Amino acid sequence: MKAPGIAIDIPGFGRRILRTVVSDYTGTLSCYGQLTPGVKPLLRRLSKLVELAIVTADTYGTALQQLRGIAIPHMLEQKRQDLEKRDFVNRFDLSSVAAFGNGNNDRLLLRRVREAGGLAIAVDNGEGCALDTVRSAHLFISGARNALTLLLNPNALKATLRF
Repeated sequence: MKAPGIAIDIPGFGRRILRTVVSDYTGTLSCYGQLTPGVKPLLRRLSKLVELAIVTADTYGTALQQLRGIAIPHMLEQKRQDLEKRDFVNRFDLSSVAAFGNGNNDRLLLRRVREAGGLAIAVDNGEGCALDTVRSAHLFISGARNALTLLLNPNALKATLRF
């Protein structure tokens, strides 16, 4: 069964139907390897609307256990993670992707999604957010719960991104 997606219609920004959420794990959905409290139920709600794809270097080695029952993360190689993340997202219709990231290795992923008409969101979840990643995004959000809630409330996106 295909997920229904999330429709957003933002004056000056355009209409998009988000069908896939691609997110980094470490520092984006988790802090020091632990999934942020309150994120798991939001990911479950989102998974009923969109396809979830978590891509991670899994710095702390906790992603599989922390995401059990929600998503199986795609584990990265240790060389050129920025290129691997950028290329990973190409398997999706980029104009229908919302991408989340915080690290330097997420900047190309966010830039690719942004340039292709998707939605690119830089998230600081307590471990910081690389400036190049912020510059590659449409918007910056503090906290994973806030970022995920934003997708579940398209009017909030409208208030932030309209011209």
